[in-house]
Amino acid sequence: MGPDRSLSEATRAALNHSQVIDLTTTGRRTGQQRRIEIFLHSDDEQLFITGMPQADRTRDWIYNIEADPHVVLHLKQSVVVDVPATARVVTDPDERRPFIEAAARRWRRTDVPDMLRHSPLIVLTVEDSGEHRTGL
Repeated sequence: MGPDRSLSEATRAALNHSQVIDLTTTGRRTGQQRRIEIFLHSDDEQLFITGMPQADRTRDWIYNIEADPHVVLHLKQSVVVDVPATARVVTDPDERRPFIEAAARRWRRTDVPDMLRHSPLIVLTVEDSGEHRTGL
């Protein structure tokens, strides 16, 4: 039997605090790893990522996730650890609403209708057996 690969208590606690992280996706055309800095939200222990509304384009990381939902969350604040996860792009307006409203409250935004129409949104499921420590 190998070592216990479940998430540590410190990692679970960190995931339950909204924070800036890095997100790695796999490029849909190149197959290369793409890493961006982005804000991870946690609301009622549900992890999600959204962004500012932009009507004129879909972000590359959304296209990448649609092609390959396996991502890595790189925590870099209270703990430094890489956490594999599965991302799901959320397009249904009724499902989007509670996530977008939570993000709007956190950011003190009042343009919820625009956010509902034009903000990217993914919901994340952490793979409980894949934590990898990084750094020192």
